[in-house]
Amino acid sequence: MLSTIKKSFTSNISLKNATRLASTKLTVRDALNSAMAEEMDRDDDVFIIGEEVAQYNGAYKITKGLLDRFGERRVVDTPITEIGFTGLATGAALKGLKPIVEFMSFNFSMQAIDHVVNSAAKTYYMSGGTQKCQMVFRGPNGAAVGVGAQHSQDFTAWYGSVPGLKVLSPYSASDARGLLKAAIRDPNPVVFLEHELLYGESFDVTEDVLDHDYTLPYLAKTEKSGSDISIITYSRNVQFTLAAAEILENQYGISADVVNLRSIRPLDVDAILASLKKTNHMVTVESTFPQFGVGSEIIAQVMESEGFDYLDAPIMRITGADVPTPYAKELEDFAFPDPETIVKGVRTVLGAN
Repeated sequence: MLSTIKKSFTSNISLKNATRLASTKLTVRDALNSAMAEEMDRDDDVFIIGEEVAQYNGAYKITKGLLDRFGERRVVDTPITEIGFTGLATGAALKGLKPIVEFMSFNFSMQAIDHVVNSAAKTYYMSGGTQKCQMVFRGPNGAAVGVGAQHSQDFTAWYGSVPGLKVLSPYSASDARGLLKAAIRDPNPVVFLEHELLYGESFDVTEDVLDHDYTLPYLAKTEKSGSDISIITYSRNVQFTLAAAEILENQYGISADVVNLRSIRPLDVDAILASLKKTNHMVTVESTFPQFGVGSEIIAQVMESEGFDYLDAPIMRITGADVPTPYAKELEDFAFPDPETIVKGVRTVLGAN
C-alpha cells in the first residue's frame, strides 16, 4: 500500500506526510490532485486543460506538480478564453481523448456554455449512440468570500437541468477523490462542481480511499442518522448542516437525518425517500437562488411519488437570497444559509418556533 500512496501523492506532498494521511487526514485539494494524477497514470488519453493549470500549478493549486510529472502535452496552459479552450477540449473528446477542463470559476463557464450544453451534452444522443464525448468540466462553484455578484453564483441547478450531463457536487475528501475518479472514467460528459472554501478542509479517510481503483457510485450518503427530520443538502452546506444538527440535538433534543446528495444528476431519489420514511419531515438546504433550484426539484420528486404519503408537514427550502450576491460582508453573511438559519428552519417545520 505504501508504494500506492507514494505514487498518488508525490506531486505535492512527501512520502512521510502521505503515510500520515493514509491513516488520518486528507484535504479536498490533495484528494482532487491525487485523483487526477492517478487517472492520468492509468490512461494516456486523459489530459488537463485550462488557465494557469500548468506553470502556475492551478489557481487553487489543485493541479500542483502535474506539469512536472506529465509534461506540456498533457497539462495544457491556455489563454484567457473559456469559449476557446472548452471548444478545443470538446473537439478532442469527440475524437476519443478524455480531457479534464478546469474553469478557474464556474462563473466563467458561462463563456463556454454553448460547448458544454450544445456540443458535449447532446452529441451522444443526437448521433444515435455512435459518438460519445468523454470529458470532465471541473472547478470551484458557488460563493467564496467577498468576490462580488459575478463570481458568487451556484450553477448546480443550471447544469442539473440539462439531459446528457452528469452533475456531481462533492463535500468531503473521500467524496472528491472517489467521485472525480469515477467522473474521469465515465463515458458521459460530467460537470464536477467543487467549492473553493472546502479545498483546504481536512477529512478523516480510511485506507481504501487511497486505493488506485477507489471510485464512488453516483449516490447520496447519509452523513448522520436521525429520526425527527430529514435535511437534504450538498457541497459546503453539508458542513453547515452537520453543525446545525449538533445544535438541534444538544439544545433542542431534535434528531436530524443528514443526507449529502453528492450527485445532482442523476438525483438519488431513493435515498431521499428512504430518509423521509424515517422522519416524516424534511428541509432542503442549498446556496442557489430560491427559484427553480435543487430544492424545488427535490420537493417535486417527493410530491410526485410515494413520498407525499409520508409527510407530516410541508417541506421547507432553505436557500440563498433572491438577490445578486452582495459584496459587503455584512450583507453577504445574510445572503446564504448558515447553521443558525438551518436550525430555525428545522424548528419551524417541526412547529417548535
